[in-house]
Amino acid sequence: MLTRRRFLAISAALAPAMGLARTPLHVETGRALGAKVTLRLDHPDAPRLAALALAEIGRLERVFSLYLADSALVRLNRKGRLDDPPFELLECLGLAKTVHAASHGLFDPTVQPLWRAEALAREAGEVLAVADREAARALIGCASVSLAPEAITLRPGMALTLNGIAQGYIADRVAALLAENGLTRALIDTGEMVALPDGTWPVAVPLGGPVGLQNRALATSAPLGMTFGGDGRSSHILDPRTGRPVISRWQSVSISAPRAALADALSTAACLADDRAGIDGLCRAFPGVVLESAVPS
Repeated sequence: MLTRRRFLAISAALAPAMGLARTPLHVETGRALGAKVTLRLDHPDAPRLAALALAEIGRLERVFSLYLADSALVRLNRKGRLDDPPFELLECLGLAKTVHAASHGLFDPTVQPLWRAEALAREAGEVLAVADREAARALIGCASVSLAPEAITLRPGMALTLNGIAQGYIADRVAALLAENGLTRALIDTGEMVALPDGTWPVAVPLGGPVGLQNRALATSAPLGMTFGGDGRSSHILDPRTGRPVISRWQSVSISAPRAALADALSTAACLADDRAGIDGLCRAFPGVVLESAVPS
């Protein structure tokens, strides 16, 4: 089955950047938060710049990973408090809270206890008990996440996931690092895409496109692109309103924006929208955001 991330990666590879024929592109691959990373760089010093980018990705994984025991996010979830948090975690959570407010709670990074409860029940071959689901739902609430340079604090029992925004945030940080080192022509793909200012990259989106990316980011979310237990039916995106995997009206939603983190979060939230008007209203809340494709189920 062709996942949405694989679809985008193939589309980018088959559509070379217009106006970038001066030198062969340097292509480097890696991993970030469980997803394949592909860097397409047009620069004489591309191998060195790619190594810098991959090192930055490794550093940011130690901030955002839910699986590295010593990551900043894991330590926050474990203790409910993180003193002197990394700037990147504060910035990403600040944006997450902004999208949470604009989406009227559809995007909520505090669903992690519910996600964990659902995953554990599925692994045991069971249906999550109603009482356990409601107990996990009671821990959801973005307003209970306190952000300050001195510390991030959570209400007891709460935990965060940034899986709907962190890959985009990492793409943004890598793009900024490469730009600071003199690179102007590149496509960064962490599962969400960022194109630097020079050249236009034609990237296909489901039932649309190609979208010409230039100094811009693109994210696509598909509710069934990842499912619990790989059953093909139970979306990995949870609906905070019901506490259950979302039954979405959309096969996929593709959104472009000035920042990949914003596109990532908005495309995730849009999968919970009841209609096209809801997605349009969400996009209008942020300057420069464009709904590129919304494929009905």
